[in-house]
Amino acid sequence: MGYPMAQHLLQAGHEVALWTHAPGKAQTLAKEGNGIACATPKEVAQRADFIFYCVGTTAMARSVSTGRNGLLEGIRPGSVTADCSTVSPAESQELGAAFTAKGVQFLDAPCTGSKAGAEKGTLTFMVGGDLGAFDRAKPYFEAMGKRMYYCGPSGQGLRAKLTQNLVLANLMQAFAEGLVLAAKNGVAPDLMLDILDNSAAKSALISAKAPFVLKRDFSTNFSTKWMHKDIGLALESARALDLPLPLTAITEQMLRTAIAKGYGDADFCSTIRVLEELAGIEVRG
Repeated sequence: MGYPMAQHLLQAGHEVALWTHAPGKAQTLAKEGNGIACATPKEVAQRADFIFYCVGTTAMARSVSTGRNGLLEGIRPGSVTADCSTVSPAESQELGAAFTAKGVQFLDAPCTGSKAGAEKGTLTFMVGGDLGAFDRAKPYFEAMGKRMYYCGPSGQGLRAKLTQNLVLANLMQAFAEGLVLAAKNGVAPDLMLDILDNSAAKSALISAKAPFVLKRDFSTNFSTKWMHKDIGLALESARALDLPLPLTAITEQMLRTAIAKGYGDADFCSTIRVLEELAGIEVRG
């Protein structure tokens, strides 16, 4: 998602220092506008007053920000860094404290909208951290997304994002169970979807994902492995509060099963295949 997000910053006319884990990508992207390919996150920080990064895991976020040749080694006074990844809120707060100790500002700013939203510039950001830092960075967020929600102090953007993904994952599990049940009972999937779309069970997620399921197109917009990671983070957050999330715990196990079946890199709607295999049927349009 970071690649198209950076593209929108370039298209908006900004000078953008670029770094990716795969160096060739940064070099290619730099040619699309006023971009400079950098060898390390440290080099990006030496050139930028506003920094945005989007990585897959908490460990990757820590490496990019506080690791060797990371952002903090080159950070400029007065800069704002926004982590647009979905990572552990508790560990993000620790990263934020490391930036604060350097006299600079840090935002947790996870985004939603998947690959398509990043490409279209229609992402939604949920932001935690200093409100003044968010206001300063807002013009750059607006180049990448259509909605920005300020959620409160450090960590609150991530807590909002994990809640959103918890609801999405549980909706997807309910959709999979319902469609497999309908198909096993001989109800045509197209008919069942029309009924759902015109009832209280209507869901934007189902409307978006159902056509792909019926076409058996599980190409990745948001992968099973990343959804599993996010649900694990939600459960971790709940454990810290002694809060039971029984439905989410089952959904996490179904996602884990899908990964074990080899569907980790496919879109998370591919989890329906776990139930299809158990039922001995295929939901197809």
